[in-house]
Amino acid sequence: MSSAKLVPELLVSNHAASHHFYVGVIGFGVRYERPEEKFSYLDLGGAALMIEQETDFWVTAPREKPYGRGINLQIEVDAIDPILSRIEQAGIALFRPVEEAWYRCNETYSGNRQFLVQDPDGYLLRIFEDLGEQAAPSSGRIVG
Repeated sequence: MSSAKLVPELLVSNHAASHHFYVGVIGFGVRYERPEEKFSYLDLGGAALMIEQETDFWVTAPREKPYGRGINLQIEVDAIDPILSRIEQAGIALFRPVEEAWYRCNETYSGNRQFLVQDPDGYLLRIFEDLGEQAAPSSGRIVG
């Protein structure tokens, strides 16, 4: 089985709640699980993520929510609207609303239609669909 070169493993406070969020709401599929360890290896169109019920094994300092402060996990999807619909149906508030953002990459700009949402433990996810590249965007928030 081939795997990504970098796969975040998130320690979660409630595996069942996180599993429902990532699989049932966001739309990740399960590559494999170890239920006895409350561990799941998830995939969404090539974006890999592991979730595991927290134990003392990986903890380097006392933990408090929101987990993962200082990082956001960027996840590219084909279309954000189906995910937004499931988030709304689940009654989950967005951390940042949907926006169009253009990021400078050398001499061109890459566009994203994106939003931010927190998982049950406060990990921040930036979910986006690609809008392509252009010399200079005519709309949306321009970054860098």
